[in-house]
Amino acid sequence: MSSHAERMLVIDKDDSCRQYLSRGLLAIGYYVVSVSSIKEALVSIANGRPDLIFGDLSTDEISMLSKLKDPDFPPSPVVAFSHTEEAADVVTALRAGASDFIIKPINDFSLVEEVIKRIFEQIRVVRLNQRYRVELEDANRELKAGIAELKADQKAGLKVQMKMLPEREKKLKGIECDYFIKPSLFLSGDFLDYFKIDSKRAIFYIADVSGHGASSAFVTVLLKNLSNRLLRNFKRGSTDEILYPDRMLHRINRELLETEFGKHLTMFVGILENDTNRLTYSVGAHFPMPVLMTDDGVEYLEGSGMPVGLFEDPTYRVYDRVLPKKFALWLFSDGILEVINASSLADKEQQLLSLVEDSDNSIEKLSNALQLNRMEELPDDIAILTVSGVGN
Repeated sequence: MSSHAERMLVIDKDDSCRQYLSRGLLAIGYYVVSVSSIKEALVSIANGRPDLIFGDLSTDEISMLSKLKDPDFPPSPVVAFSHTEEAADVVTALRAGASDFIIKPINDFSLVEEVIKRIFEQIRVVRLNQRYRVELEDANRELKAGIAELKADQKAGLKVQMKMLPEREKKLKGIECDYFIKPSLFLSGDFLDYFKIDSKRAIFYIADVSGHGASSAFVTVLLKNLSNRLLRNFKRGSTDEILYPDRMLHRINRELLETEFGKHLTMFVGILENDTNRLTYSVGAHFPMPVLMTDDGVEYLEGSGMPVGLFEDPTYRVYDRVLPKKFALWLFSDGILEVINASSLADKEQQLLSLVEDSDNSIEKLSNALQLNRMEELPDDIAILTVSGVGN
């Protein structure tokens, strides 16, 4: 005889039928309580909830038992059984709350076993679903808490990033600088900066870190830290790397490889001499190239170079160009091309030239033309930096 932990309650005023069903349930290993009336059944249920109830009961009694609630358990399933040949009686019992129906006399006990198996399988599925629901609710609560914490961290990170950026609409001897940054996520993988090196020279750069999110944003912190160190080292007289855009790219390349972040970036670094308007610059695979706007029109600066942070010994060329006293240099991260509606890359580049030409040297006007401030979701981070010669 197999043993089961489930408790059965049999309710029947017919002694012989009640005893037959009780003995059969005992024989297959169930705990059985046998009573002859609904009154006795309620007392038994109060002393210990059964897992399954068999009862020759009225529809009102079936309804009452099927709705009995326990703080820790759902109502016990009720299997109704009765002498009837009317399908309407079966339907009425099921509508009253019975889980199944057995017609008396019970001549084949395997039918009872089949009903028990079917009901307990349903109970098992319900309990599994309840457990999964509880686990899912717990997981959702943990996930929501984790997301809330992540958002708080990202907002804090964004504040740090924004504080690292230079002052907007800043004047450096002979030039004016301004910028616009809009991340595609909370944190930006785009970064830019500009500052005076000394009384004769100013430096500016724009960088686009591979990927998105926190890991890419962390590289922007490294960039800011490194440029600050190079400036301090120059002022102390320990190194002059900051005067050479190619050496600066080499230094960033080396530090990125040493950190083993698995991140690389594209970058444009320019140094402008105030008295001569001589621009020297190097390109770390940055695209699109800066747009130069003068009284003669708009054009892309020439230049190419290898990505920063991918190769052990990259080559970076230094480009040299004397700019007119009055000029505007526009630098973009490649996210700008993602929001320009054109069929080919060449068309996007040409449209970008037209946007710059029509901008009146205003980032706000160009941004409005592309409706950047109306876009809630961007396909990529967007950074815009302008460096303008004010002329005499």
